[in-house]
Amino acid sequence: MILIGENIHVISKSVQNALNERDKDFIGNLIDIQKNMDYIDLNVGPAKKSLEGILPWLARLVKEKSDLGISFDTTNANEMENGLKAFSGKTFINSTSKDNERLEKMTDLACEFDSNLIALTLSKETGIPKTSDGRLEIAFEIYEKCLEKKIDNDKIFFDPLILPISVDQSQAVEALNTIKMIKESFDPPVKTVVGLSNVSNGCPKELRPLINRVFGVLAFGAGLDAAIVDAKDLEIVRIFRMLDGNLPSSDIDELYIQLASVIRDFGEIDDVNYDKNSEVQSNIIKTARVLLNKEIYSHSFTQI
Repeated sequence: MILIGENIHVISKSVQNALNERDKDFIGNLIDIQKNMDYIDLNVGPAKKSLEGILPWLARLVKEKSDLGISFDTTNANEMENGLKAFSGKTFINSTSKDNERLEKMTDLACEFDSNLIALTLSKETGIPKTSDGRLEIAFEIYEKCLEKKIDNDKIFFDPLILPISVDQSQAVEALNTIKMIKESFDPPVKTVVGLSNVSNGCPKELRPLINRVFGVLAFGAGLDAAIVDAKDLEIVRIFRMLDGNLPSSDIDELYIQLASVIRDFGEIDDVNYDKNSEVQSNIIKTARVLLNKEIYSHSFTQI
């Protein structure tokens, strides 16, 4: 499992201010706390005005302070290219959609810089399809362009686009189904990636880590290859590393492995064995049932 840290994000006011001021100490600290990742996502949005030129500056700072790869995350194609030019390590381009202009430019950059490419299963025309079939159809269309440009399958990372369960909980299952379908539909296989925290957007702050972790386990079972995560959530990092090595160290880890197996093997969550007297294990099962659309989501679902 490739882990990509999400902690440098322009939507955060403090991060935005630090980027505008080119505050090396502030941004350097954010790089330091993400050294448990494989890559660091540099989300700078459209990178206009005072943020023009920010990706080369960030790329040099990441190189100075760590051995991390970089996921360049901007809607500005010129800024993306300049960031890639400034960095000599492993990279992701985050991201392309099906839209022709963006797809053409990002696939060209992926070829030129031998970069991994994150491909969102959406377009301006369709938005995010409601069904896994609709998302797979977009994945095939993007794949055709990647094939034309001779981008290796193992460098293509499709994002099924998780929607918040607080908005439409049925979409968690659609995202899992999309991951499975993508993993089964290409030969050689392509890769998959999710922005994990999206699934819990709008949920109470105290529930978000639990929801993220359980969805991460289910997605791992579906065949997930990479996740954009909060590097400060040391437990989600530990869980993914544990699942990768199949090295459980507790009854809770055994439960996580069971849940991943349910998705991988088309099993039933009702067949999962767990300690019903354990509040922690019970909450994990309740969360999985909500994510699998077996129970109705509410902000108090763990208390029911």
